[in-house]
Amino acid sequence: MTAENELKDTQENNSEEDNSGGTSGLMDSVVNLCKRRGFIFPSAEIYGGFRSTYDYGPLGVLMLQNVKNLWWRSMVQSRDDIVGLDCAILSSPRIWEASGHLKTFTDPLVDCKSCHERFRADQIGSVCPNCGSLELTAARDFNLMFKTHAGPVESDSTVAYMRPETAQGMFVNFLNVLNTSRKKLPFGIAQIGKSFRNEITPGNFVFRTREFEQMEMEYFVEPETAGHYFDYWVDRRYNWYLDFGIPEDMLRIRPHVKEELSHYSTQTSDIEFKFPWGFGELEGIANRTDYDLKAHSEFSGIDLRYFDPFKNERYFPYVIEPAAGATRTMMAFLLSAYSVEELEQDSRILLKLHPRLAPIKVAVLPLSKKQPLVDLAKTVTKELTECYMVDYDESQSIGKRYRRQDEIGTPLCVTIDFDSLDDNMVTIRDRDTLEQQRVKIDGILDEIKIRLGF
Repeated sequence: MTAENELKDTQENNSEEDNSGGTSGLMDSVVNLCKRRGFIFPSAEIYGGFRSTYDYGPLGVLMLQNVKNLWWRSMVQSRDDIVGLDCAILSSPRIWEASGHLKTFTDPLVDCKSCHERFRADQIGSVCPNCGSLELTAARDFNLMFKTHAGPVESDSTVAYMRPETAQGMFVNFLNVLNTSRKKLPFGIAQIGKSFRNEITPGNFVFRTREFEQMEMEYFVEPETAGHYFDYWVDRRYNWYLDFGIPEDMLRIRPHVKEELSHYSTQTSDIEFKFPWGFGELEGIANRTDYDLKAHSEFSGIDLRYFDPFKNERYFPYVIEPAAGATRTMMAFLLSAYSVEELEQDSRILLKLHPRLAPIKVAVLPLSKKQPLVDLAKTVTKELTECYMVDYDESQSIGKRYRRQDEIGTPLCVTIDFDSLDDNMVTIRDRDTLEQQRVKIDGILDEIKIRLGF
């Protein structure tokens, strides 16, 4: 499949899977913007692409890092009750046996006997969506974990799995973290990292892929307080998305009904975003009870109970887990920020990203390539890069350069013109309001900090 066909296939999937009655126009526009401006590329593009895998370009890697940094800032840096962890991707099969993934982490799979395509049985009914045939095989369970072998010999003793979630690494390190951090309940362990799921039907751009990045936190609490902390984290995580620019009418909280709860959960709510095809999960908050610590205690033979010095007893804490996808979250921020504004003479594509999410914070634009204008512009750039990601751009007309920065979400542009050589001032242009103001070059860093808010 060529890269162009991969992009087209993504867009066609968006249209076909639009079950909300809306249009796929927004999705097409954002997908094209991501490729055109260097946010997200189809992976292995020069070899025709590799289905449902994506590479993050110069702007995409910056924005994705901003998403993760904001999550980490909220969940770890600004709190004294949560610590971080970074666990291995490859892990022992015993972990996944204890967690239940080897038995329960499955999707029902059917084959079409006519066209030989495979589908999830719970998503297609009794008719093949590819050819319309009614001749389907009986459903069978398909485990979603990627299996590999650790070492030079492939045998049952060398089987290993690429983790399908980051959570289990935090549970098996519970005692290590407890003993080294000396935390008392309630406390949490947070982690950001890659996970891998052999999805039967990946699609909708980066919404569902086989390789993705998770932002998860396990919050350990006294069992009788689990309900309180569940509500606390649902509210806190919902408001995090609002704080960074997603409109309230594009978010909702959806509690799981009993039939859809995971085997470890007694209560789960999803924070959902209104994608072009309808509402879909951004983050799940689950009450995992003491299932995981009990299971790993049983399978490992190590006592993972917590000693409560106030109660003078040992018990398994309950766990509240907010779990979000970093790549899916980035996609939601892009979709909610994308807009087209009609101006007096023309229109402009605009990403109204929160300044902390924007890949580039400031663009420095000399009005001409002539010296000494360029030298002054580069001096300003050097000062600003001490604190921010800055784009220096001297190509094409100033109007086209403004449009490029609007399209990638840059909050502020600093224009250096020939008057700057005489009055030591520059023009700062605001992305959203289009207002322009002359300010002194001396103290420009402080001015940018005030305008950005950090």
